[in-house]
Amino acid sequence: MNASATRYIAPTGLDPIMNRIFNALPKLGISVLGSRLLAVRGRTSGEWRTTMVNVLTDSDGVRYLVAPRGRTQWVRNIRIAGGGELRLGRTAEPFTVTEVADADKVPVLRLYLRKWGWEVGKFFDGVTADASDAELVAIAPGFPVFRID
Repeated sequence: MNASATRYIAPTGLDPIMNRIFNALPKLGISVLGSRLLAVRGRTSGEWRTTMVNVLTDSDGVRYLVAPRGRTQWVRNIRIAGGGELRLGRTAEPFTVTEVADADKVPVLRLYLRKWGWEVGKFFDGVTADASDAELVAIAPGFPVFRID
């Protein structure tokens, strides 16, 4: 496994505090630009683990989860569980996922950066939605992407 496939950027500074605040919003039924609370069973504990995610919907209505921080705990858990729940307030939508191959991530990463680059751009090391396909292919292994089935 190459280094970009194991890439992970841990929260630092105020990130843990901000994460707690933003994770509370979907619990209260508040969605910010389509955000949801992702719930996935822990791969060893079996307990529900939650984190806020941006659910990306393309022009064909296909939905995706992108991990801008790389191989996070939710990524590791969802790979084992094969799915989870998207929660907003009292509503929980069960789903399954299919991981997107690196070669197929370019349009998804580009759209993700167009929609949320202002929020997650710091995790993309200067790569923007205007990057060439070759630049997006080069970074693709470091950004897990899952199609919501």
